[in-house]
Amino acid sequence: MKPALALLYRPWRSALRVWDRVSIYLPIVLMGALALSTYWLVRNSPVFAKPEAAKAVQHDVDYFMRKFTIKSFDEVGILRSEVKGLEGRHYADTDTLEIDQPRILSISDLGRHVTSSSIRALSNADGSEVQLFGDARVVRDPVRGVDGEVMPRMEFRGEFLYAYVKEERVKSHLPVVLTRGADQFSGDTLTYNNVTGIAELKGRVKGLLVPRASLAKP
Repeated sequence: MKPALALLYRPWRSALRVWDRVSIYLPIVLMGALALSTYWLVRNSPVFAKPEAAKAVQHDVDYFMRKFTIKSFDEVGILRSEVKGLEGRHYADTDTLEIDQPRILSISDLGRHVTSSSIRALSNADGSEVQLFGDARVVRDPVRGVDGEVMPRMEFRGEFLYAYVKEERVKSHLPVVLTRGADQFSGDTLTYNNVTGIAELKGRVKGLLVPRASLAKP
């Protein structure tokens, strides 16, 4: 090689050696740069607000009525129930209606009239279940049975009564007085089924049976 070319080649050879040495560490340098850039992006990325937790359902009144009357009819237009009250408040979360001074008339498929009243009542959506609070009364008017015999008037009184209107049942975990015609019974709890005609009283049960006057002539 000529002397001039040798002088030019030596610096390039030294530079290539330096580059070879540097290139060994290039992947490490690139990984470090990538890590630093990722960290910078995380630190400077906008923070989005977390979605708010679903609000708990509130037991609030969604509508109310004053001095109202609600009537329900069957598919052929026969009156099945009538609800009156001084004020009614509907709760959306439970789909219940709270009524002040309620007067509720229910008419069964057999034409049996049952009237319920109390200081306050709580009814489900279709009125098939009604809880009566304070001076509660459920009265079934006299009705003629399938055998032709007249069933006397029946009344339930207590501080709490739970009426299952469609099933014609009444129950209470508090003391109740049951009056059937002239007879009267009381107990600490009550379960009554009007379909079967069975009343179950528990606790301190008392009864007063009045004998029917004899119709036979002397």
